[in-house]
Amino acid sequence: MAGIVSYGVYIPTYRIDRKIIAAAWGRNALQGERSLANNDEDTITMAVEAGINCLNGRGREHIDGFNFATTTAPYQEKMNASLIATALDFGRQITTSDFGNSLRSGTAALRAAHDSVKCGATANHLVAVADKRSAYPKSDEEQMFGDGAAALLIGNEDLVATIEGQCAINNEMMDVWRKPEDQHVNMWEGRFIQGEGYVAHIKEVIGLILDKYALKPQDISKVILPAPSERLMTTIARAFKFDANSQLQDGLLSNVGYCGNAQPLMMLCHAIEQSKPGDLLLLAAYGDGADAFLFKVTEKVSEKVHRYGFEALLRNKLMFPAYGRFLSYKDIVAPVPGEPFRLMPSATSSWRERDSSLRCHASKCLNCGCVSFPIQRICYQCKSKDSFEHVRLSDQRGKIFTFTRDNIAGRSDDPVVVQTVAEFDEGARFYGLMTDCDPSRVELDQAVELTFRRFYEGAGFHNYFWKLRPVRAEEGE
Repeated sequence: MAGIVSYGVYIPTYRIDRKIIAAAWGRNALQGERSLANNDEDTITMAVEAGINCLNGRGREHIDGFNFATTTAPYQEKMNASLIATALDFGRQITTSDFGNSLRSGTAALRAAHDSVKCGATANHLVAVADKRSAYPKSDEEQMFGDGAAALLIGNEDLVATIEGQCAINNEMMDVWRKPEDQHVNMWEGRFIQGEGYVAHIKEVIGLILDKYALKPQDISKVILPAPSERLMTTIARAFKFDANSQLQDGLLSNVGYCGNAQPLMMLCHAIEQSKPGDLLLLAAYGDGADAFLFKVTEKVSEKVHRYGFEALLRNKLMFPAYGRFLSYKDIVAPVPGEPFRLMPSATSSWRERDSSLRCHASKCLNCGCVSFPIQRICYQCKSKDSFEHVRLSDQRGKIFTFTRDNIAGRSDDPVVVQTVAEFDEGARFYGLMTDCDPSRVELDQAVELTFRRFYEGAGFHNYFWKLRPVRAEEGE
């Protein structure tokens, strides 16, 4: 039986208290805080983060399928999944697909991966979903939205949860939409969206899946209802007599926000992390209709796996100080640019250097063992030529060897650039920029790890590379 082999989420380091957003407009604040992608993050980089967290050191050679889903893709005519698959260091003989244009594209990508594994077309199929939606300033959605990503590895061996069943319904209505020229999400009248849209269709799809598999509400351990408000979740729970205290999964709204297309799988990952063997999970997701899935948790869920869990990701955060800076990070207002890069990129050089710049490969000399980044044909140490193997650095951690704070090179909303040299486990030294940090707290020998980020725009396309960030403390640390 096909199911979930592994799972992982990504929540950006930055959060903003909703009171800061509300105060800028003299209006009431929603409860809690929301996540906010850094100015060097987009849905591609967040999907890479979630994918690395999901794979947690697994061999990439066994992955033969990858689906990426988002409503906010950096490219509209270029496969985003192929770029993510390269950054995750997957092989070339892999099926890649993009899913988009709907808040159900994540569950559609999950269904496609499950069907592919179930029929034998692929054996290990990764699904990554991410969203970074923009809302109109002063709107409720500006406070409610969040940024985040999740990833699931679908296979048929060593499962942490089996996929027991699924069903779907389709619906056409103008409730939430965004045209190509729109920066912000458009919405129709709230009562219409909630009543005729969300509530009606989630109730219908839950009723269908319970009837299809002869289940009663009390058979469900956790019901996962991604929604933009707690009230909508409790409305559905009451309709089916689910116990809101024991059966309703945390909606992540008070500490992360509503992450659009990524919300269903983020909540599913959270539910699995909190589950025990034998638990039955019901996921119902809305968007131009509704999807429903049943998952049964296995004994494998109890095994200790090295990954960033939800509690670690929620605990390790930096609070965002000001609304104006929030607007610039959301690309609503333009900051004064930082020191420009002197070299213009080209598609040719980007393609030629992709093993180092995207896959984060170093070269390890076969004669003396010296590890160099980027890849070097001639060994620094023993001078041998073309005698090396590739080593992936993105899984490794290191320590800061030296650094400097440049106080004038950054953007007006992020002025301090921390230029850093880190030394990694196998001896490689990596020169790069620090991100997701308080520049004043960077210090020598600080533990760091690599993170895939968007650097700048040039030659008409996005330029991605790896940066350094402080290692987030895990559970028990």
